[in-house]
Amino acid sequence: MNYIIKGIVIIGDGYGRKIGFPTVNLETEQEGIYAEGVYSGSAILDGKKYKAGIVIGPKIESKNKVEAHLIGYSGDAYGKEVTLETKSFLREYKKFYTESELIAQIKEDLKLC
Repeated sequence: MNYIIKGIVIIGDGYGRKIGFPTVNLETEQEGIYAEGVYSGSAILDGKKYKAGIVIGPKIESKNKVEAHLIGYSGDAYGKEVTLETKSFLREYKKFYTESELIAQIKEDLKLC
């Protein structure tokens, strides 16, 4: 399943940054027709392409929550347009019960990106 998702970076809850994996959270007008899960892919921001771990979360009001960790990016992306392209489905979306389990899984996911 390859998706191309475009959107503007909005302020999220900051949890990814807190645990060492900052993400860009997208506000998009595209309807939520995407399969939930974690994907490897790429992101284009400010004309530069980055490898990315992309999370397509549960639908809220017919739109999916979409966020991505851009490997090697450390700037301020708020208000900028980002284009995400999923390449490979890595795993289903799931909630974790401990922060350490989540961090371990993110590390494994990013190795595949």
